[in-house]
Amino acid sequence: MKPKLITTLLVGIAIISAIYFVAIKPKQQRNLIVFAFDGLQAKHLPAYGYDKDITPNLDKFLGDSYLYRNTVSPASWTVPSFMSIFTSLYPSEHKVVNKMVEDVTGATTSLVKANLKNLSPNAVTLAQILKQNGYATAGFTGDAGISAAFGHAQGFDTYYDKTTFGGLDTSVPMAKDWLSKNKDNKFFLFVHGYDVHGQYAPKEYDYRYVQKPYNGIYTGSTKEQGILREQSLANHGLSLSAEDKAFWRAIYDEKISRADAEFGDFMKYVDSLGISDNTIIAVISDHGTEFFEHNGIDHGHTLYGELLNTLFAIHAPGQTQPKTITDLVSTLDLAPTVLSMLKIAPVEAMKGVDISPSFSGTPVAHDVYSETDYRLYTHKRSITTVDGWKFIETMETGKKELYNLNTDPNEQTNLSVKEGKIAYELEQKLFAHLKAMNADKGPWILGCSPVYADQCLPITKPTGKK
Repeated sequence: MKPKLITTLLVGIAIISAIYFVAIKPKQQRNLIVFAFDGLQAKHLPAYGYDKDITPNLDKFLGDSYLYRNTVSPASWTVPSFMSIFTSLYPSEHKVVNKMVEDVTGATTSLVKANLKNLSPNAVTLAQILKQNGYATAGFTGDAGISAAFGHAQGFDTYYDKTTFGGLDTSVPMAKDWLSKNKDNKFFLFVHGYDVHGQYAPKEYDYRYVQKPYNGIYTGSTKEQGILREQSLANHGLSLSAEDKAFWRAIYDEKISRADAEFGDFMKYVDSLGISDNTIIAVISDHGTEFFEHNGIDHGHTLYGELLNTLFAIHAPGQTQPKTITDLVSTLDLAPTVLSMLKIAPVEAMKGVDISPSFSGTPVAHDVYSETDYRLYTHKRSITTVDGWKFIETMETGKKELYNLNTDPNEQTNLSVKEGKIAYELEQKLFAHLKAMNADKGPWILGCSPVYADQCLPITKPTGKK
C-alpha cells in the first residue's frame, strides 16, 4: 500500500474516532431525572381512567413512555413512602415511619426528629449509589415530609428544602438553573413539589372545575383542609354534603392542572437542552389522597387504593413508542429498575424488583406489601396480590379486611369472613413478610407523633395495645 494512501486512511480513522468520542460517545452516557408529584392519586389522572382532561402535558409525556397502570406504594404518606423509594426498603426496614421518634437517652423521654442515618445506618440511597458512580446529584423539593432532616438528602450534592410545603413553582426554576450548569455532566436530578397536597394552595384559585353555583362554606384554604383532616381522624370520618365533597374534588383537580402546567414547562426546558436522548425520566407520585372514598380526607390514615395507587412511568432515552403495563408493581421498584437501565449494580439489601424486562413484554408482576404508622394514630399492614386480592390488618385492634379487587376495585365489601380461607392464607403470608423484617411483634402503641407544628403540644403520653 502506498504511503500516501496509508496516511490518508490514518487521518480518516482519526477523524472518525474524534467524531465518535466528541459527538456519539457522550450520547451513550445516561442521566436520570425523577419528577415527583406529592400526594397525587392515580385515579385522578386521565391516563388512569379519569373523565376530566386536566393533565395535557403529563398525558403527552406518558404517550411516549412506559406507563405502569397498577402501581402500589409501600406507604400511604410522604415521610416513609419517599424513604422507601430512595432506599428500596420497606418502612419497617428503614424505620423512618414517623417524623418524630422517642429519644430515651436522657433522664426523661422526649421526641426527636427521625433520621435515616441514626435509625438505619447501613441503609444506602439511590443518590448515594449514583454519587459513588460519578454522578452529580441534586434535589429540589418542597421540604416538610421530605426534609433533609429525616435523611432524604443522603447522597445529594445539592438539596433544597427551605420552602415548607413548597410547590413546583419554586423547585422547577431551581432545577432548570441547575440543569443549565450540569447538562454536560453525568447527573441525577430529583424534582418534587407539594402542589396537589392539602397543605399547599396557589396564591389564588380560579375554581375552574367547581360546579357553579357553589353554595357551600369552603374556599379551599389550607386551614380548612387541616381542620377537616383533624376532624376526620378524631371522628373516624366526615359528614359533608355531596356539594361540599364535589367542591373539594374540584379543588384537587385544579391543583393537579396547575402542577401539570409546571411539569410541561420543565419538560420543554429539558427538550431545549438536547439531553432527552440520553436521559432516563421517571415520573411518580409517592402516595395518593383520599376524597371521601371511605368517608375521610387527606392521607396516611388508611391503606386503601386511593392512598396507595400511584402514578409511575418511565421514559427511556430516545423512546417514541408508548407501552402500558398492567402488571402489579411497587414504587420500591424504581431504584433497582433505573440502576439496571444505567448498568449499575443495585444494593443487595434492596427489596424492589428490576421491572425493566416489562419494556419488552416479560411479566414482572409481584405481590406488594404496604404499611402505615401515621402519627401513631394507627398501625396498619397490607398485602396486594398479583391475582387481585388485598388483605389489610389493623395491628392495634386485630381488625381484618379482605377485598377482591377484580370485582370490588374501590374496596367497599369486606370479605374476610365470607372468604375466611383466603383471608387466613394472606394473613399468614403478610406476617411471614413482617417476621422476616423482625417487625411482626409490635408494640402497636397509639398516641400522638406530630406531623404538623400545632400537634402534640405538650407531648401526649402514648397509650394502647402492646
